[in-house]
Amino acid sequence: MTANGTHDARRIRDSLGHVVIDADAHHVEISVAFADFVRDHGGGALLDDPAVRALGLSDAAGEQVPALEQRRRQHISARPVWWTPADTLDYASVTMPALYHERLGEAGIDFAVVYPSRGLTLLSLEREDTRVGLARLYNEYVAEIYAPYRDRLSPVAVIPAHTPAEGVAALEHATAIGLRAALMPSFVWRPIPAFADAPPQYRSRLQRIDNFGLDSEYDYDPFWAKAVELDVPLSCHTSGFKLPGHFTPSNYSFAAGHFAAVGEGTAKSLFLGGVTTRFPGLRIALLEGGVAVGVRVYGDLVSRFEKRGRRGLGRLDPARLDGAELHRLAGRYAPGLTRYTPEQLIPGTSAPDGQVDDFAASGVTSAADIRDAFSRNFFWGCEGDDPLVGLAWDDRVNPLGATLPAMMGSDLGHWDVPSFTLPLVEAYELVEDAILTPAQFEEFTCTNAVRYYAGAGSSFFAGTAVAADVERIRSAHWERTA
Repeated sequence: MTANGTHDARRIRDSLGHVVIDADAHHVEISVAFADFVRDHGGGALLDDPAVRALGLSDAAGEQVPALEQRRRQHISARPVWWTPADTLDYASVTMPALYHERLGEAGIDFAVVYPSRGLTLLSLEREDTRVGLARLYNEYVAEIYAPYRDRLSPVAVIPAHTPAEGVAALEHATAIGLRAALMPSFVWRPIPAFADAPPQYRSRLQRIDNFGLDSEYDYDPFWAKAVELDVPLSCHTSGFKLPGHFTPSNYSFAAGHFAAVGEGTAKSLFLGGVTTRFPGLRIALLEGGVAVGVRVYGDLVSRFEKRGRRGLGRLDPARLDGAELHRLAGRYAPGLTRYTPEQLIPGTSAPDGQVDDFAASGVTSAADIRDAFSRNFFWGCEGDDPLVGLAWDDRVNPLGATLPAMMGSDLGHWDVPSFTLPLVEAYELVEDAILTPAQFEEFTCTNAVRYYAGAGSSFFAGTAVAADVERIRSAHWERTA
């Protein structure tokens, strides 16, 4: 299958007439190698944190997952999963940058942005010194091992963001060592103040999600401002396994859709919290959840703006009801209600907290503003075999004819890619099945990744094998949208 897959991927790439940019490939860390790097750079004590040991980041033992009966009794974790394919050559390819670089053409991919695998878990570590210290060392590690291969492989920095200051410092360090894109958590678990005095064994279950925008515990504007200043695209890619209703102790596949749920929460929080209005140059990617969830959220928000924006919500004010007329109608259609006064038949008229506009904090004043935010600020990472990708371009369902920026992510290195050469082959089926036109496929596999990573004039692709192609694409796109 690998030989045929290689042939097909190369044939497809050669037929396209444009480069293929993989917006979301993965590096799979050899835990002992990373641990040795940490020790060699003075961070050995960080590996002693029990949370790090439990994740299998300090040795080759692998992640420690409670037994099934314990998982059922506590309902705290999902069934463990094998992350990577068992093909030796493919596994070697995603763990060894030199081989990754050598084989990328076999997959029909010209350039790949390489995200962490186990490194994702660093962003959720509870202890600040461990989280910040290991993230910093991880970024130095990937910057070093990928340095000779940056013409076709771009490693991504991990950015802890439990506080804005933590995130700003991490962004500054990452860009200083040459990393040009950043992965931040999709959310942070925060304690709920009302349960602050609960016993420690229960406190971790009595938490809320902070998505950094609406009702966040901190003002993250300094962090967003720093990302815009440094021209760093921010991606979010946090597991939703702990979200209620998205895992079961006995079956990993029950978690299907958890990345979509997480991406939805982040997008809504940043939009309704006004982040996209205050920072129109901010670029956020919600990875691996697919664009269908973005289409639904965008459509929902446009509909709700019409009904729960200032003008729409005013039409729902119970004060508009005519008590006398209501009482008269009751006399004809529900005589039993006439024993109540007209005032008793009307629901409460007070606006909770004085809120008369659900979109006040968002800063938008029209449905067109919502369209612009979802077409400009949010990018949606999609698997190549996702048949719902076509919704991004479907003006029959997207209000105001919007097109949402969907990007192909191969997810190379993880369990859902059975062959290194398969992702582009699967993605091209969208054209063969008439779900996407060739022009839309170019946007999916190339243009939208350029928009996200390069922005209006970033140096993200400078010095790479695709730099000239990117400059032509970028110039043509901004000429069309100017």
